[in-house]
Amino acid sequence: MSEKRREEVFGFIMENFYVGVGICNHETIDRINILEATFLAMKKAVGELKSQIKNQGDKIIILVDGDKVIPNFSLEQKSIVSGDKLVKSISAASIIAKVTRDRIMNEMDKKYPAYQFAKHKGYGTKIHIDALKLNGPCEIHRRTFAPVRNAINNRW
Repeated sequence: MSEKRREEVFGFIMENFYVGVGICNHETIDRINILEATFLAMKKAVGELKSQIKNQGDKIIILVDGDKVIPNFSLEQKSIVSGDKLVKSISAASIIAKVTRDRIMNEMDKKYPAYQFAKHKGYGTKIHIDALKLNGPCEIHRRTFAPVRNAINNRW
């Protein structure tokens, strides 16, 4: 789905469904690792979502895209491999996550234009690696990410 189409669908989802968003910043990711930060963001999203649901007595099952469930979490869960392709609510969550990330990266692009975050959204593309080589890491780069460590240590 194109970025433009995701933005359109994002608006529809936000207007018509309960949505929770959980975000972990670069410092949290460096502290606990990307997988644990992903689980923490999921917990935050579910907490936000639960606060919107009017009938708290309804049974809630958390559907997780992938082969792992959220550890140390009391709600019933089911992991679904390739869930974003198979389950509409997981597809919707994926769209919300991508658009949220893209919007954050577009804001970071304004703050740190030398890194061209709006073009690569933080992925390790050639543009991103070249910007790291040229400028070194900025404040929001994850220090535990290998290309950032390489930039810090000038190991190219």
